[in-house]
Amino acid sequence: MERVRRVLVHFCKDGAAQPAHFVQSITGHFSEGGEDEVEVGCSLERNRFILHRADAGRGGVTLKRHAFCPIKHLSVTENAALPLDVQQRGVDVGVATILQTANQRVLLTRRAKELRIFPNIWVPPGGHLELDETLLDAGLRELQEETGLKLEPEEGSPNILGLWESVFPALLSRGLPQRHHIVVYLLLRSPLSHLELQASLSPSPAEVSACLWADRQLVSAVVSDPDGENHDLQRSVSVSQVSADGALSDSSLPLEVFLSRAPVSGPDVERVSSGTMFALNLWLRSLDDL
Repeated sequence: MERVRRVLVHFCKDGAAQPAHFVQSITGHFSEGGEDEVEVGCSLERNRFILHRADAGRGGVTLKRHAFCPIKHLSVTENAALPLDVQQRGVDVGVATILQTANQRVLLTRRAKELRIFPNIWVPPGGHLELDETLLDAGLRELQEETGLKLEPEEGSPNILGLWESVFPALLSRGLPQRHHIVVYLLLRSPLSHLELQASLSPSPAEVSACLWADRQLVSAVVSDPDGENHDLQRSVSVSQVSADGALSDSSLPLEVFLSRAPVSGPDVERVSSGTMFALNLWLRSLDDL
C-alpha cells in the first residue's frame, strides 16, 4: 500500500496495528457468521483509527454495514477491475456530528447537488478526520465549516453513538466502489434550543443546500418501516433552503422524501442516508436511556 498522509482504519492484531485494505469489509472482519452488525472497541492513536474486538463483559461500540454493502458483495472479477489507485487507498475515517439541542432536536443537512459523493442526500454535518485531530476536533470543525455553528469543546459533552461502514457508490449496480469509510457518529449535546442555534446558522452553499431541525417524532418516522403508518405527522416537513449566496429561506418538502430508502436499481433519490438512519436510531435509544 502506498504511503498516505490520511487517517486510516487499522486492525489491532497480535499487539500491532495493521492497516485495513480498501476491499476488506471492516464489519465482516469482526463478524463470525456474516452478520451486518457487531460490537467493537476503537481508539485513535498516532493518526491511526484502530479497531479491535470488544472486550468481554465491557461492551463496545456498534459497527454496522448495510446488507447490500458493495464491499461485502464484491466478486473476484470486480475486485480485479478496481483501478490500482483505488485498491491502494485504504479505508478512510469520517466524523459526522449528531447535534442535539436542549429541546431534543437534531440538525440534518442536505448535501449540495454538485458534490460528487452522495449528492442531494440528507446527513448530519461531517467530513474527513484530518491528521492530528481528535474526533471531537473534527466534529466541531466540520460543523462550523458546513453550517457556521461554532461550539466550544467543553459545550458538547461528546460521546460516540456508533460506527457505520460506508461505501460509494452505495450499490454495485451503480458502479465499482470508489470510496470506503468508517464514519464515526459523534453525539454532541448543546445547551441551546434549535431556535437559538438557528439564529447563528450560516451554511456553506458549496456543501449544503438545505437544513432541518428534526424532532423526535420525525426521527422516529425516518428510522421506522417506510410502509408503516405515520398518521400523526404532517405530510410536509419545514426546512431551510440555502441559496447560492448562502441566504436561508423557509420552505417545505414532502414527508415522503425523508421516508424514502435507497432504490435497489437505477439512479439514487433524495433521502436520508442509510448511515444517518442508523445513527438516528441510536440517538433515539440514547434518549430512552436517559
